[in-house]
Amino acid sequence: MANPQVIVAGAGPVGLLTALALAKRDVSVLVLEAEPDLTVDLRAGTYHPPSLEMMAPYGITDDMLKTAIKVPLWQIRDRTEGVIVDWDLSVIGDLTPYPYRVHLEQHWLTPIIRSKLRECPNVEVRFSHEVTDFAQSADKVAVTAKTPGGVERLKAEWLVGADGGRSAVRRAMGVGFEGYTWPERFLVASTHYDYEPHGFRLNTYVADPVEWNAMFKMPGDGPPGLWRVLFPVPPEEDEVAALSEENVERLMQGFQPKAGRYAIRYKSIYKVHQRIASDFRVGRALLAGDAAHLNNPIGAFGLNGGIHDAINLAGKLGKVCRGEGPESLLDLYVRQRRTVNLEYVQEFSIRNLKRLTARTAEERRRNFDELRRAASTREGSRNFLLISSMIASVRRAEAIT
Repeated sequence: MANPQVIVAGAGPVGLLTALALAKRDVSVLVLEAEPDLTVDLRAGTYHPPSLEMMAPYGITDDMLKTAIKVPLWQIRDRTEGVIVDWDLSVIGDLTPYPYRVHLEQHWLTPIIRSKLRECPNVEVRFSHEVTDFAQSADKVAVTAKTPGGVERLKAEWLVGADGGRSAVRRAMGVGFEGYTWPERFLVASTHYDYEPHGFRLNTYVADPVEWNAMFKMPGDGPPGLWRVLFPVPPEEDEVAALSEENVERLMQGFQPKAGRYAIRYKSIYKVHQRIASDFRVGRALLAGDAAHLNNPIGAFGLNGGIHDAINLAGKLGKVCRGEGPESLLDLYVRQRRTVNLEYVQEFSIRNLKRLTARTAEERRRNFDELRRAASTREGSRNFLLISSMIASVRRAEAIT
């Protein structure tokens, strides 16, 4: 593609969705991805109702639902007290055609979006093309990419950085990435062992001062699906020791004892960040997804927030590229998406994790009482679910002018 209007750095779900939404608005797009193919990322995999609504017009949601698991009920528990609250998304069934969460790991999502892109003649995806830098003038961006054939320089009218938490685009923009890294790392292990007979919902968060955990049932290669269980790893614990068979078995048996050892399909450790870019736009370069913001995974706000970025940005950038709207629309994108990230994604993901990890008995009782009060009335349940499903954050963004 000789002269794309937009170059997108990154072929993760946010980058590919941005490209698809732009292509459907008759904008030519070149996607550059550093990896040789779509990556297998085992972290994100929960989709909230607004995300499903946003992807539905492109045929993505219907394709996801052929494989995905619907989760109309999710749960908050305590290791000692048991169930604190069961949340039923049918309470907001009048507000969305998708009154449930959907579980599908993102490495299932990216091939679906890529298949849609193959139907678009105005999009090209190039793998093994790592964006390393860019420069811009009044009307162009010149992107530098490291490729198998050497360094290439490509030009476009606009650049979207959807190249992850270590974004080269954000670095070249010169904006800060404000926030912090949580001292605990997260260990995730997956197993086919079925937790449903023990009373767990398909998405459950279990509070504990030391070994809290979160669990999600994902589609697997056979019944009963693949359960992902997430545990904290203390800052002082060695990674090799944390990932040892003995330690993972100890964590799994300590959480839910069973006869015989757990068969672990995969296990990994990752750091968790709570950060947001000081700006999402510098001239002709814009940020979306993890390049713009990172948060802990409790509540599943990260990838969903990136999906909301992609659709919001594509709608506005599409108008600018077609000459149907002023460039100030892109500043509106920044105001809307950065504001809701601060007010909702950052605030509530932090609150969610602190709720699970509360150490004093008084704090834990206060948290549980607050949840039970919310769940005790229809209005309280609706208000809680509007926030946890991200409907409230989408509404807030739409209200910003």
